[in-house]
Amino acid sequence: MAYPRKLLNRGEHVNLDLHPHWVVFVKPGVISVLLLVLVTTAQRLDDGWFKTGVTRVLLIGLLVSVGAVVVVALKWSRTFFVVTSQRVIFRQGVLSRRGVEIPLDRVNNVNFAQSFLERMLGAGDLLIESASEDGQQLFSDIRNPEQVQNLIHDAIQSRTGREASADPPISQLERLEAMLHRGSITQSEFDEQKRRLLH
Repeated sequence: MAYPRKLLNRGEHVNLDLHPHWVVFVKPGVISVLLLVLVTTAQRLDDGWFKTGVTRVLLIGLLVSVGAVVVVALKWSRTFFVVTSQRVIFRQGVLSRRGVEIPLDRVNNVNFAQSFLERMLGAGDLLIESASEDGQQLFSDIRNPEQVQNLIHDAIQSRTGREASADPPISQLERLEAMLHRGSITQSEFDEQKRRLLH
């Protein structure tokens, strides 16, 4: 299921639309499989269903774990990490909802972290620092977080570039300095753009 386009602003387009990485299914899935094996083994040893309390407890545990998988699947389908031409959007929830929106022009820095296993699976965490009241937002179980980091920086540069084209040189220089401070451009890129503006 894609992020509802009716929630976008006028002139806004989607650059990236992600659900969480499939790694969120591993824990409840493994527990369900283990309980299924235990229930099957207990049933064979009892030579029939429901003859001992152990089999009954294991069966109840299996039903609960399958229910947990269904809940995770519902949450997965209703969790969105979206990067548009104007903002970063996070939405989560089935019955109750919560969301985070970070305008691209307020993003100061984007960092990612991956353990060795997460790197092999293509998952990781993304930390976005912004000039908002919240300051930092951590997003877990992001698919290919390094690529997402690059895409956010590209979206920031594209947006800043469009806005700068309509601004006088002083405003453009201020925006370039902000990009330099948040790491969107290198010192050499900054120097080159500054030279072009002032000549």
